[in-house]
Amino acid sequence: MRRRVGRPGLVGTMARTAVVAGTASAVAGGVHHHQEKKWDQQDAEAYEQQQQQMAYEQQQQMAYQQQAAAAAAPAAGGALDPAALAQIEQLAKLKESGALTEEEFAAAKAKLLGA
Repeated sequence: MRRRVGRPGLVGTMARTAVVAGTASAVAGGVHHHQEKKWDQQDAEAYEQQQQQMAYEQQQQMAYQQQAAAAAAPAAGGALDPAALAQIEQLAKLKESGALTEEEFAAAKAKLLGA
């Protein structure tokens, strides 16, 4: 039996096709895995930045509220009762969480301060 020279036979062609397809599948899977890791890392960094921004905004809001409370205390004509101050702080937290509007917060604070 003589073997043809030049083109591979059917089995050889099938084997080569299987190797090429397997290699392409492995490379594509590796690239996909690498991209997923990269996207997960970007998502984690964005989440961390968002958390830092929220923490910074909360600190700024607390500082503003403390300044406002300190400015309101002398205007009321004397020192604030510690219980009233604690209630104002609770109201401020409720306002931050969205449970109170700015108007509701101002009215409740004015009531506590006796103004």
